[in-house]
Parts: sequence; C-alpha cells; structure tokens
Amino acid sequence: MNLVHYEFKKEVMKNSDLIEALSKDTQLPIRKAEEVVKMVFDSMANALADCDTVEIRGFGSFKVKHYDGYTGKNPKTGEPIKVKPKKLPSFKSDKELKERADTHK
Repeated sequence: MNLVHYEFKKEVMKNSDLIEALSKDTQLPIRKAEEVVKMVFDSMANALADCDTVEIRGFGSFKVKHYDGYTGKNPKTGEPIKVKPKKLPSFKSDKELKERADTHK
C-alpha cells in the first residue's frame, strides 16, 4: 500500500489514520510510526512557536500571522472591549494541493 494513495474511508483524517497508513506503507511498527508522526508535528509546532515559516513543497506553508489589538464590542451587552494583539498560525495551500483537492473524487 502506498501512503500517497491510501484510501481513507472517513471524511476526517485523524492522527491515528495517518499513523496507521505510515505503519502499513513503511512496515514500521505502530509505536515507531506514532513516534515519527509526533516528531514531525512537534517540529512544526516548535518552528511556528518561534515564528518561523514551515513550508512543505507540494502541500503548503504554515506561518504565524500577527494581528494588532483593537476595540471590539461585547456581542451580548454592546459594551466596548479591548482585544489584545495576538499571533495565530495560518495555512496557505500550495498550487499542487489545490489542484489535487479539486480533481479528487
């Protein structure tokens, strides 16, 4: 079975599905596949925590966007509230991923 062509029967691919597919495709024991997946995601999360960009060719890039603080309104009371500046992760898909998603049945 090839991980790239693994048929997921669910609408949501979970971490456990990725681990299972990696294990089957590479003949790694489940525990080793779990370590590999955890290592990859931990490395990505650490890079984003340092405000680095994570780029995976053919898939997309993750980066941290900085948002300024502003004055908003409490939706229940209408009172003005201060919203603090924040940093949030964002994802931009690569052209190849967009094309694959658009042509996938």
